[in-house]
Amino acid sequence: MESANELKWRKQALKPIDTTRRSSSSKSEEEEEEEEEEEENKNSQKTGEEEPLSPSSRLFHEPNFNVYVIAIMGCKTRIYPDVVKANLGHTLLRHPRFSSLQVMDERNKGGMKWIRTQVDLEKHVIAPKLDPNIDSPEKFLEDYIYNLSKTNIDESQPLWDLHLLNLRTSESEAVGVFRIHHSLGDGTSLMSLLLACTRQMNDPLALPTVPIKKKQEKKNDHTWFWRITSMFWSSFQVFLNTVVDVFMFIATTLFLKDTQNPLKGPPGVEFTPRRIVYRIISLDDIKLVKNAMNTTINDVALGITQAGLSLYINRIYGGSNKAEGAIEIDNLPKKIRLRSTLLINIRPSAGIQALADMMEKDGEAKWGNWIGYVLLPFTIARRDDPLDYVRDAKATIDRKKRSLEAIFTFSIAELALKLFGVKTASALSHRILSHTTMCFSNLVGPLEEIGFYGHPMAFLAPSSYGQPHALMINFQSYIDKMTIVVSADEATIPNPHQLCDDIVESLRLIKHAVVTKGLA
Repeated sequence: MESANELKWRKQALKPIDTTRRSSSSKSEEEEEEEEEEEENKNSQKTGEEEPLSPSSRLFHEPNFNVYVIAIMGCKTRIYPDVVKANLGHTLLRHPRFSSLQVMDERNKGGMKWIRTQVDLEKHVIAPKLDPNIDSPEKFLEDYIYNLSKTNIDESQPLWDLHLLNLRTSESEAVGVFRIHHSLGDGTSLMSLLLACTRQMNDPLALPTVPIKKKQEKKNDHTWFWRITSMFWSSFQVFLNTVVDVFMFIATTLFLKDTQNPLKGPPGVEFTPRRIVYRIISLDDIKLVKNAMNTTINDVALGITQAGLSLYINRIYGGSNKAEGAIEIDNLPKKIRLRSTLLINIRPSAGIQALADMMEKDGEAKWGNWIGYVLLPFTIARRDDPLDYVRDAKATIDRKKRSLEAIFTFSIAELALKLFGVKTASALSHRILSHTTMCFSNLVGPLEEIGFYGHPMAFLAPSSYGQPHALMINFQSYIDKMTIVVSADEATIPNPHQLCDDIVESLRLIKHAVVTKGLA
């Protein structure tokens, strides 16, 4: 049975999201019919439009780089497929990438092009009937996504789908799983696009509020001599760091590999399915550590990840995969080179408002894969002081901020594409990733409760599969929560739940150290 609140939101959600038009109650039936006819004519005119794929998007169609982005959305109520379908046509399908086929371009040998098409939502929105008395809904959800990662989307349709599972878990009443091919856009832009399809629950016309980085205020208490000296020193640091980072990038491409470790996958790991698990923790706990140590949330996220990975690997080197085994003794090798590859879109994000305007008003917004690489070294070691993990993370990230590594690596990749073609560029990208151990990212989410077409959301959990890494770790904030998502190849990492728990335990230990030392 639907509650009165659910029924209210369902009725409201059935009205297409549109902040620019008059309400439907103020229009005559003739006006509504004219608008619908005009919309259909506009869509039919767009059908058949062609546009070439960018080289970076083409890259994701290579067999060894066939990556899909997964976005798990927990909802506090049942999900109504009719509501979702009614709104998708007025929002997501207005984005040309979500209503276009990707086909080979016969005139451009080896190239591909976008062709606008009519979208059959029955093929894209999957809502299986589930037994409401499933014994272990969390395990069912994991297995469902695991089996999903074994498959590809049929290329005869736009490369995305949405799975609606009315499955009650410990965190939500229902779950939506978006699957989007990486050729449609980078992870950050795709998440922004999905958020542009949501609205605040306390104001159905308001877009989500996502925190933005505040610019540091410039201090004017220095003389012109010290300002010039500081500018020169900062520029020199950026130059030196960039030279070192580009050299390490080239060395990694040619010969420099990470140390063989329990998290590094074998050749061909990109073709294996992924077990995607998540844990939801308090964002306030992370903020407590952040404020006490004068760092950023990203610093703390990286710090607890380093601590969790160290705990997990130390246990394995001690001869145990179980939580209680060999964690007090330092079993780690003295030096472990373990790096994460960050794929960064150097094109500035269009932002949620611009993407919403693009879908509602047929406007334009920046879009596309302009991918640069950043190699992020992880500290894998046992620390007497847990706070050292956060200090190490801050030092690493601060140094990376003073480097143009992503821009230069993007330029190198683009040059390889133009000179040698997609096959060589794909082999180059694959070689870089396979010489490192994992992927890591931290995405910022909405500050207030949002609804996906009227369905209030409980959590967000983004991830991906198809990359040549056995491990990917994502952090995603939402209101006062942080979701830690682990995507793992089970043949390499047989117990991803334990790895998740080790990261959560590391946050507890670091928070305890902060409180014990009186820093909070």
